[in-house]
Order: sequence, then C-alpha cells, then structure tokens
Amino acid sequence: QLQLVESGGDLVQPGGSLRLSCAASGFPLNVYAIGWFRQTPGKEREGVSCISHSDGTTYYADSVKGRFTISRDYAKSTVYLQLNNLKPEDTGRYFCTAAAPRFRVEEICNMMGQYDYWGQGTQVTVSS
Repeated sequence: QLQLVESGGDLVQPGGSLRLSCAASGFPLNVYAIGWFRQTPGKEREGVSCISHSDGTTYYADSVKGRFTISRDYAKSTVYLQLNNLKPEDTGRYFCTAAAPRFRVEEICNMMGQYDYWGQGTQVTVSS
C-alpha cells in the first residue's frame, strides 16, 4: 500500500515545541520534494514549509520563519518539521505531501506543484 504517514502532533501550550514526522510506505520518499501544509476548519490548506528532494533547498511561509525547521533523513526516508515557539494560530491539521521534484520549493508550498501523495495528517493544537 502506497501511503504517507504523519506523526508527532499533540496539544501543547504556547511557546512549546513539537517535532512532526513524515514517513513513506510502499514507495521511495527520497526521490520526491516534500511539503508540509496545514489546514484549519473553514480555511484553505496553507503551505508551511517545503524541502527539495536532493540539494536541501528549503522554503518557509513568512508566518513560521525563524520558528519552524524542515529537514530530511535520507537513511530513514523520513522528513521532519520541528515546530518551536508555537502560537495559538499554529493550530491546525498538518499534512505532508510528496511532490514532483521538478518544481521549485516555493512553487510546491504555494500549491503550484504536482502532488503525488498526501498523508492523512496529524493534529497540532496550541492552547493554554
């Protein structure tokens, strides 16, 4: 079965941290660019951070720059999103996607890429 699986979401207080993971089952994650998106009820899915498949180029939405860090472990075929200094407005369901690598990371994060796989998401709730 070909799928992406996200994990690591939780309920945290403002200022807290989480690390989200995105792992692939049934296909090689390493040949894809990877994007993290988030969605809250009533809003469109928003690109948070994206990473290229080979040279480590990254993109961050302005709202998360300096607080979130995307990385990938090729040996484990996993992509991580480190979330620091979380704010209530970071609350949402976080999805990862495997995108065609011919697109630039800023295109992928702005819904201008080709998305071959999506995960089911992991919930992040930031509340005191």
